Amino acid sequence: MRRVRGTTYRSLGLAALAAGALAVAGCGDDDSDSSGEGAQPAPSAADFPTPDGRTLEELYADSNPGDLVVSPAGLTVNQGRNRFGFGVFTISQEQVTDAEVAIYAAHGPHGEAKGPFPARIESLETETAFTAKTTADDPDAAKVVYVSDLVLDAPGEWRLIALIRQDGEITASRVTTSLVVRRDDPVPAPGEHAPSVHTPTTDDVADVSEIDTRIPPSTLHEDDLADVLGKEPVVLLFATPALCQSRVCGPVVDVAEQVSNEHQDDAAFIQMEIYADNDPNKGLREQVRAYNLQTEPWLFVIDRNGRVDTRIEGAFSAAELEQALERVGV
Repeated sequence: MRRVRGTTYRSLGLAALAAGALAVAGCGDDDSDSSGEGAQPAPSAADFPTPDGRTLEELYADSNPGDLVVSPAGLTVNQGRNRFGFGVFTISQEQVTDAEVAIYAAHGPHGEAKGPFPARIESLETETAFTAKTTADDPDAAKVVYVSDLVLDAPGEWRLIALIRQDGEITASRVTTSLVVRRDDPVPAPGEHAPSVHTPTTDDVADVSEIDTRIPPSTLHEDDLADVLGKEPVVLLFATPALCQSRVCGPVVDVAEQVSNEHQDDAAFIQMEIYADNDPNKGLREQVRAYNLQTEPWLFVIDRNGRVDTRIEGAFSAAELEQALERVGV
């Protein structure tokens, strides 16, 4: 995930390690807590200690300190239940793809710890035919995203730690940034109408590379959002494969390309680049501003009535996208 500030994205997560945070995966509002096909199910909560009234600092102090880095995929959370995506890395920035992890959260610096919230592991891999050169040539491309279902029951700052089981031992790691539950959420949320904006298509440009940094370009530029919104289900993905330092955008566009191939006649699939003329120095595209996005990638699955049904900030698997499509009748 990368954060937008003016015309600049600040990397977190996969990035914190790769430079963007799984950057990995995303905070979002997909309320499915079941593992998708190919996912590694979450470990049992019983495998992790209960907070027993301790604060987050007390829980951390009572645990063995670990040397892994846990980095959130996104920053947008709401009061209630949240899909929380994150990446796990070594100090040398190598992705850890098979750890058993549970997240604990506390409201403010002195709040009582809540949890554990065990994480499932969603694979970002696609079939070879749908893996872009930009992904295959990147040794740091994200491979998995860890996903916990966090319940944050009050507005304000929430601090997080992760307890990680490896080889029968549990160690504690701090999560690299806090989350803030805000009363005002400017990003289109589930149940809200998706903003109607024109998205460029292959008919609008001489060369598709003008609207797609992926190599080769995706096939997700046949429909203009303004033409299909409210008429059929839409998968709208904001991502820039070649310019995303988090190493997440390439894999998620590959995921959308693969799922699109299975549902060509069932929904409109649209990929939107982030920067005007694909040049970070020229600022954000108007479509990104219309959706009030502060990070990328972002996925919106929109129903036939033009309302957002699922949104995910950061990385997601093919199975998760398939589940989101099922929710809108695809």
